[in-house]
This record gives sequence, C-alpha cells and structure tokens, in this order.
Amino acid sequence: MSLDRTIAPPIHDALSFNFHLPPLSHAALSNGANLYWLRAGVQEVAAIDWVFPAGIWYEAHSSIANAVAGLLKSGTTNRTAAQINEELEYYGAQLNIGAGDDNTTVSLFCLSKHLLKLLPLVQEILQEATFPASELEIYKKNATQKLQVKLRDCDFVANRHIDALLFGNNHSYGSYSTVESIQALERDLVNAHYEAYFQPQLAQIFMGGFITDEHVKAVSELFGKLACSNAMLSPKAYPFTTAPERQTNIAHDATGVQGAIRIGRLFPNRQHPDYTPMVVLNTLFGGYFGSRLMSNIREDKGYTYGIYSSISPRKHGGSMIIHTETGRDVVQNAVAEIYKEMEHLLSEPIAEEELLLVKNYLLGNLLGDLDGPFSILNRWKSLILNGFDVAKFNQNVDTYKNVTTDTLQALAQKYFNPNDFIELVVL
Repeated sequence: MSLDRTIAPPIHDALSFNFHLPPLSHAALSNGANLYWLRAGVQEVAAIDWVFPAGIWYEAHSSIANAVAGLLKSGTTNRTAAQINEELEYYGAQLNIGAGDDNTTVSLFCLSKHLLKLLPLVQEILQEATFPASELEIYKKNATQKLQVKLRDCDFVANRHIDALLFGNNHSYGSYSTVESIQALERDLVNAHYEAYFQPQLAQIFMGGFITDEHVKAVSELFGKLACSNAMLSPKAYPFTTAPERQTNIAHDATGVQGAIRIGRLFPNRQHPDYTPMVVLNTLFGGYFGSRLMSNIREDKGYTYGIYSSISPRKHGGSMIIHTETGRDVVQNAVAEIYKEMEHLLSEPIAEEELLLVKNYLLGNLLGDLDGPFSILNRWKSLILNGFDVAKFNQNVDTYKNVTTDTLQALAQKYFNPNDFIELVVL
C-alpha cells in the first residue's frame, strides 16, 4: 500500500509517551570500587568515566583540584607527558579530566577494539602519576595567563562573585582561584590531594557503548584488585555566609559597552522534594528559549541576546541564578523587568496552555537523553552520584507530566520573593 503524503502524520504530545530508562548492570569490585556498565549502541565505540570524590569541596588549598586534574597526564613512573599523549593519539582516543565542585572525573573515549590496550595506561595514570616539577611550573604559567585573560570579561567576573556573595568567600562553593593561589601551588600539595582522594576504593566507574564481557572482566580485574590505602576522607563542613547587602555593583571596565547581571539565591539540592517541580517552574520562568524572561527582556524589550534562569545543584547545597548580559545603558531597565516577571509569577495564575508547552519541552529533552548509550549512561550517572535509583527517574517523569498550576503557584510564593535574592551588576 502506497503512502498518502497529502495526509499529515498524527502529532503526539510528549506527555503521551511511556518513558523507560534501560537497566544498568552493576558489580561491587573486591576493593570496594563500584562498576556500572551499559551495553548499547551499534557503533563500535566505548566510553568509561572514573569518578572520584576529589573536587573543590575537598581542597586543602585553593586551586588544588583543578591543578591535579590538569596535571594527571603530565607523567607517570613509566611515561612522560609526551609519551602518554602519543599513545592516546596512536589509538585515536581522548582522555579528558575535569574537576568540579564535588567530584573529579576521568573520561576515556575510544574505539571498542582499542579499549583493552588503553586500560593499562589509565590505570597507570590513576595510580602512578608523578607530577613533575617542570610540568607544574608550566601549568602554573598557563593557568595564570588563562585566568588573567578571563578576568577581562565581565561575564566571568560576575560568575565568580555571585557564588561568593551567595555562599561566602570561605565556603567551597563560593571560593575561586586567584593568581596568588595558583602561584602558591607546590608539588607536595598537589601530590597530597592526589594520594588522598584518588584511591581505588573511592572510584565510581561508569562504562557504556559497544562493550563485551571481556571488557567488563578487564576493568574489574585491573581496577578492582588495586591496593587501597588506609586514607580516609576527612569530613568537610562549610558554613553559609550569604552577603548581608542585597545589591552589589562592581566597577570592572569603564570603557566597556556591556554589563553582566546576576540575580540569585540559595536553593536546595536534588534530594529536596521541591527540586523536581521547581525544575518545571524555573523552566517556565527562564529555563528555555520560550521562557517568560526571554519573551520579555529579549523578544519584547530587546535588551539582550539571551537571558536564562538556572538551578545549580551540588552535593551539599545549590543555587538558583538569573544571568544575562546587556548594554550598559539598559542594565537597570533589565533588572527592573526581571523583578516584574517575578512579581507576575507570584500574583498571576499560570495558564494551562503555557504549562503544557513547558511539560512537552522537558519531556522532549528527556526523550533525547534516552537516545544513545552515552546519553543513557550520563542519565544513570547523575542518578547514582546523587544517591538515587530508577525510582527517582520515574518519579521525575511523573512530576513533569502531572505537576499542577496550583503546585507551581505555591512554589513561586516560596522561592521567588524578590527580597530573597542577591543582585549583582558588573560594569
């Protein structure tokens, strides 16, 4: 039977879809590490993440976590930095290392057929990094130059200072690197962080793609039998010291034509029951291109190319921040319109049609996250690192589908009072 192309196919709301997160396999390795793997995909590629609790939260000295991440590939007991990079290039592989607020992640991407050859290299990096003094000096010089360039950008300056205003300069989430903290880095400090937090038993290993039983066995044997030290994670506690002033202006570049706006408040992490429904409300307010902030301040007023509101959950707390850049002459006008939109959210009921659009947007993005092994693996990784299982995924889907305008109105009253926000303008 031929297809009648004069008849359009039916359109289905994302709300009508059944969302299923493919299961993940798990093994507790003999040394205490956890291995998770997902067999999926038709392309012969694989990805592995080793996640360690070695982020900024655990720093004994400012800038250490990023320095360790930047120097892990700088040399081992058997290989120089050049030899490590040469081997990765020979196999067409990528090894990316990044430090976040809570964790440091080592990510390997390669063809499946080369995975067994590359695993010993990663093991060596994670167990035998030497942090040569010459490489540390190069790192310090490069990091200092990059920071000095970034500090010319009012957007970068605003991002640093809003966290400091919300959490406090002495809080892990409010601190930031300076030229002085980078220059004060010493090899002993870098090595101490590495030895304390890159312990085999602390690793959460996530593997996905075109993988075989042989790959799973190799990872289990190579990383599950590594000797563990007796080093224990030191409990950390940082008090929140939010700035008492509600408004802060920073003079940055008198000759600049643009200003950066940040308006934020502290917000609970993913474990809080308000988190998921607030994702819906924040999306409606400023979380996507069709949001209220975008419609007003970009489309109607023309003050900016883009404005967003984002929720940034960390393990030990989080924040909600509205961020944009505008011309210097309309900064205050833009700030006033942001508060107007907050007031509308507090005083006016949300239309069902607007909420339906947001629900379809969120669920559509979720469908995209379930397309492909690496996206699925990242979804699982986010759940596991936050202490959740598949039940949380299903609960989130249910919230996206069924949250009501009354619930969102109550959340707006709780979290969008303008007097609870800290305002920062960098000009």
